[in-house]
Amino acid sequence: MKKIIAAMLSLIALAAHAERADSLKQASVTAVKVDADTVTNNTIASGDVVITRGTLLIKSDKAVVSQSPEGYMTVTLTSDPGKFATFRQKRDGGADLWVEGHAQRIEYDERTEIVKLFNNAVVKQLENGRLTNEMNGEFISYDNRKEVAALRNDASGETKQGAGRTTVIFQPRRQPAAAPAPAPAAGKQ
Repeated sequence: MKKIIAAMLSLIALAAHAERADSLKQASVTAVKVDADTVTNNTIASGDVVITRGTLLIKSDKAVVSQSPEGYMTVTLTSDPGKFATFRQKRDGGADLWVEGHAQRIEYDERTEIVKLFNNAVVKQLENGRLTNEMNGEFISYDNRKEVAALRNDASGETKQGAGRTTVIFQPRRQPAAAPAPAPAAGKQ
């Protein structure tokens, strides 16, 4: 059961630079109902699922966790129609850096360290409460090992003609140049 809960919390990999200390903290999984099959290594949590571990907070209507014979976990979070599976976690590198997002379905594969968000997917990075980067699309895939994101206009993960557009927003990082000092007025010294 501890391995199954740990797999659910492997979603820490949702964002690059997530707070690494979270992986060493106690985990808490609450739900209305949990069914764990120790023979097949499958666990299903449903009904107002809330997973916390350190700064990581995950909410969904259902969480399905499977473990391969080699011990790798896959986690699938789903939401009821009109709702979203959500996550929020502090990032390393500063006092007030966060990543948050949502989708109707979120999948994480521990073996490949790839997270996929399906249907109305949004991932945001925040710094001191200010949006620094944002990704929107019907499908977002993030490879934690390579730190590479792929956005597609269809929840199948394919790009389809006429299916819409994806968006990536990068906020400026540079500060405006300082205004030059005023020149002394003529005749004044």
